[in-house]
Amino acid sequence: MTGPAQGEGRRAAVLGSPIAHSLSPVLHRTAHAVLGLSDWRYDAVECAEDDLAGLLATMGPEWAGLSLTMPLKRAVLPLLDTVSDLAVAVGGANTVVFRDGARHGENTDVHGIVQTLAEAGLPAPAAATVLGGGATAASTLAALRETGLAEATLVVRDTARAGETLRIAERLGVALAVRTFDDAALDAALAADLVVSTLPSGAADALAPRVAAALPDKGALFDVVYSPWPTALARAVQARGRTAIGGFPMLLHQAAAQVTLMTGRTDVPIEAMRAAGEAEIARRARA
Repeated sequence: MTGPAQGEGRRAAVLGSPIAHSLSPVLHRTAHAVLGLSDWRYDAVECAEDDLAGLLATMGPEWAGLSLTMPLKRAVLPLLDTVSDLAVAVGGANTVVFRDGARHGENTDVHGIVQTLAEAGLPAPAAATVLGGGATAASTLAALRETGLAEATLVVRDTARAGETLRIAERLGVALAVRTFDDAALDAALAADLVVSTLPSGAADALAPRVAAALPDKGALFDVVYSPWPTALARAVQARGRTAIGGFPMLLHQAAAQVTLMTGRTDVPIEAMRAAGEAEIARRARA
């Protein structure tokens, strides 16, 4: 799928609710500026799930693409003309690309996770445990499958609500064991090569001592939260000399993939985007 010609002024945006905190405008605007796409515009647009269909209907030929936050990643699927196999498999599209009057859904979250783990120099895990059962957990399972992992453990508050993630794991070919946060076997599950927390900021704080104590010597934590960083979970892991990775690299690499999908450009300025994103996170921390 190729992008529009460079000289065409186009629009793109990130949709969600709330959306004011999104770092996507900083990343995408930086990419557009470095690429010389001075007539492109990228906005943050407040959009609740019930408003998504109506908003999509108003978007004309000037629109190149959209970045989506939850719960829009799943809600958008029936509103699309085509969906990539990966987005179908994980049950969510975080990217919409407009081409020839049609809406196409993609998932770049999986790419973001794969690149984050590779950038950190982590070996393919022999065992992994994922905390949380939402869309990011599903993308994490797909990313782990790309590293060759065929089975994983999912930790959720209520196993009765893990049905969708179990179905996604089956589609991906990942054998999934499900545990709860109060499961007696939780500590054994946390003793994995890689623990990935897909929980919102603060939601994993109470688990921090258990995760830090259970991680093996060469174990690592990937916490998808990027601000504030480090999280309580990451601090506990780091205090025991283990590796802890934050969520910013995932956001960066999925955004870079979105830039390529929306503009057709493959010379995406990742390091300029990284610097701009890190500067904005630091600015917000000082505010």
